[in-house]
Amino acid sequence: MTRTWLSLTRLCLATILAVAAAAATAHAQPSYPVRTVRIICDSAPGSTPDVVARVVADGLGRTWGRQVVVINHPGGSGAIAAHFAAEAAPDGYTLYIPALSAFVAQPGVTPGIPLELPRDFAPIGFATDNPMFISVNPALGLKTLQQLIALAKERPGKISNAVTGVGRLTHLTGELLQVKTGIKLLMVPYAAGPAHALADVIGGRVDMIIEGYSGIAAAIRSGSLNAIAVATPQRLPEFAELPTVAETIPGFTAAGWQIVVAPNGTPDAIIRAVSQDLAKVVSDPDVRHRLAQLGSYSHPMSPAEVTAFVEEQQRTWKPALQNIVTNAQ
Repeated sequence: MTRTWLSLTRLCLATILAVAAAAATAHAQPSYPVRTVRIICDSAPGSTPDVVARVVADGLGRTWGRQVVVINHPGGSGAIAAHFAAEAAPDGYTLYIPALSAFVAQPGVTPGIPLELPRDFAPIGFATDNPMFISVNPALGLKTLQQLIALAKERPGKISNAVTGVGRLTHLTGELLQVKTGIKLLMVPYAAGPAHALADVIGGRVDMIIEGYSGIAAAIRSGSLNAIAVATPQRLPEFAELPTVAETIPGFTAAGWQIVVAPNGTPDAIIRAVSQDLAKVVSDPDVRHRLAQLGSYSHPMSPAEVTAFVEEQQRTWKPALQNIVTNAQ
């Protein structure tokens, strides 16, 4: 009887000690995050990708009750930001929100670009996409994309297209448009975003521009720029009267997009947690409204879905990249 009582006492003590140890361990390892999280952005402050990154950072910060700050490293076609993000400690406290151009780029032009998933970074989730709008100077008298294509065929190489960033999506969309329709546009490149390019289109020095809505919204609202098509699969509720490019060129879509990734080696538990919280943030009605005002739209994705999406986008834009190479020869 005494031995049995002693055995039970020892078992109880062992159980109490085990529970206490587990509690102490849990207390010593508080849940992520416990300090400020950085999000590296590959675009300049004030640009659409930067503003989107800040909306996402604000949402995650409110969800976590921690500060989330955006760190801008523009330049090098995204290579500078990619370098900083890849060199960061894989502890979940540095995230990276690259734009499409970091993944869809001409190989061999910029070291380290294009990026590949999951080779270069651990995918987390999808932030937003920004559909491309095809717009023209009203003086051209064009109301539809069909009319633009017809005019470009009549005047091969004469219709000028303002390109805000060689190799970026605005450029690639114009190249894909030429591939799909057999037209030839005259590229007029700009290096400092849409402001200068837009001024030239409004002033009649350039005929057309392909750009995200936030860069041309004021010009469209004022009537100084005529939007003739948007490259979304279906018409946007906010622009119900604006036809899609796909209504003229079946299957044609073009949207800038941003995903969230982390340095390789980041713990899977943190990747899963951030992915789930990001999906909640971009699904929040207030966040969706703020993004829609920028012409941006959210589509929550799992890490596996992000990888599949990027691979599909790389296949989609391959013909446009090849067209750039051909035109340069």
